Amino acid sequence: MEIKQYDIYLINLDPAIGSEVQKTRPCLVISPDEMNRNIQTIIIAPMTTKSHDYPTRVKVIFKTKTGWIALDQIRTVDRRRLVKRLGCITDETIINIKAIIKEMLVD
Repeated sequence: MEIKQYDIYLINLDPAIGSEVQKTRPCLVISPDEMNRNIQTIIIAPMTTKSHDYPTRVKVIFKTKTGWIALDQIRTVDRRRLVKRLGCITDETIINIKAIIKEMLVD
């Protein structure tokens, strides 16, 4: 399976501990394509429909549902957790995500 950066996949996140996002849910792949082609783990950010407008959450409309990409819950998962590809996000959302990740982790 070819896994591409900024695609959304249904991913099984269980078992989870404490405040980690859990269950099988849509998640955004944020690891770069070269990494996705060459190692068995994928860096993802889970998506949720229940959230508030936090600085680390990106509001998105995907398949007629309004939700958030939880950049404060970034994690690495084995590619065997991926269930199926659901789609991708817009270029505008990608730009927003990059800016937030840069602010969170670089600046």
